Amino acid sequence: MSTQPSASAQPSAAPAAEIGVIGGSGFYSFLDDVEEVRVDTPYGPPSDPVTVGELAGRRVAFVPRHGRDHRFPPHKIPYRANLWALRSLGVRQVLAPSAVGSLTPDLGVGTLAVPDQLVDRTSGREQTYYDEGAAIHVSFADPYCPAGRRTAVESARAAGWDLADRGTLVVIEGPRFSTRAESQWFASQGWTLIGMTGHPEAVLARELALCYTSLCLVTDLDAGIEEGEGVTMEEVFRVFGENIGRLRDLVGDVIRALPAERDCPCPNTLDGMKLPLELP
Repeated sequence: MSTQPSASAQPSAAPAAEIGVIGGSGFYSFLDDVEEVRVDTPYGPPSDPVTVGELAGRRVAFVPRHGRDHRFPPHKIPYRANLWALRSLGVRQVLAPSAVGSLTPDLGVGTLAVPDQLVDRTSGREQTYYDEGAAIHVSFADPYCPAGRRTAVESARAAGWDLADRGTLVVIEGPRFSTRAESQWFASQGWTLIGMTGHPEAVLARELALCYTSLCLVTDLDAGIEEGEGVTMEEVFRVFGENIGRLRDLVGDVIRALPAERDCPCPNTLDGMKLPLELP
């Protein structure tokens, strides 16, 4: 049973932000003049209090996806609360850095991928705000913001990243990694990246008419494309830790370069629809 939003769920005097970042704990230090904000939502609290600060003259809100102590596994992350909290603070553009595996030898460890497509292989996750009342069907043919993707690609290229400027991210339920057979099957479909958190984040952002851009750091080669024991959590954390500083710098570059006015299709996603709830 879902909970419908009410006016009491809105923050009263929270600081405003225009750009949101959903990422790991390594991103706490990339903002200046920060303030921690507790935001109530109709879907419960977000993963942790939202940190609002400034970067290059822009107001940015940060949510640690798994919680600052990494207490939320991928299938238990409060995705709906996280996105709702960001929008309630004024956020309209979201950057989502994450660690992913590669399904092709062409994308090696340390590659920065900016996917343009997504495949959902999760199960049981709450992945819509519109599960009661009027039927709302949002367009999701292209799951990522074209302006955000373009800005991310240009920024990564300028920073000298080993870059994949497109790709298909398949999101699995987790928290386990894939079997070799699953990995080989995903690769045989032409999918190039695999992760556990990119959905339902992307579709929830679309349902809130937000711009959403995924920044994927390849930390491993998935089980089906290499010999040996397969991917391990230790390997993923090690590679991500080795690259967190550079990834944090890239997120800052993208924030500086994002357009102040949104001229992409994302703001018009809900035009003409009679919503069964009031958006923050």
